[in-house]
Amino acid sequence: MINFLKRHPLILMLPLAFFLYNLAFENTAIFWYMYTFATLILMSLAIIFVKIFDELATWKSLVYGIIFGALLYGIFIAGYQLLLLTPLNVANSIERFLSRFSPVSIWHYLLLMFIIVPGEEIFWRGLVQQKLKQYASTPIAILASSILFGLALALGGFWFGALAGIVVSLILGFLYEWKKSLPVIIVAHLVMIVLLFLIMPLSI
Repeated sequence: MINFLKRHPLILMLPLAFFLYNLAFENTAIFWYMYTFATLILMSLAIIFVKIFDELATWKSLVYGIIFGALLYGIFIAGYQLLLLTPLNVANSIERFLSRFSPVSIWHYLLLMFIIVPGEEIFWRGLVQQKLKQYASTPIAILASSILFGLALALGGFWFGALAGIVVSLILGFLYEWKKSLPVIIVAHLVMIVLLFLIMPLSI
């Protein structure tokens, strides 16, 4: 049984991930503590089960990360502007979500930078995506892991964020397979976050 779980860790890891995400989103007062706790657990388990790729020189990781982080931000903004043209109440939905879960202190940004962003990439790209490749082709594994991540985010009741999470995950998933470098996707994720929350936030 133990050997079976070692070969197929997603049987336990995915239910655990959804349980922990749901727990984090349940109480906004302790969201940052619980989400960080959830990410730490998932990241620690992922490191046990998979090899993390890092096949690029540091300067290349930074360059590709910055370029793709800016690209992700541009896609996010373009998607938001397109959704504003629809009858959907996007602006109010985003404003409601940001008022409950957005980072508001230096402490939150430190957690994002050093735990949450690396942890999400290690778990969803490093573990889930790689293990799904045991059962399906690489493109299908990327798509499936991206949808699973979006569904986990949907537990927060924010459908636009879940959709954005799927799109971002698709790009980061292909980037990880292309460059075989975890630092690249972590830098890209961080650049997107910095642009989105600090430098050029959404106009709501």
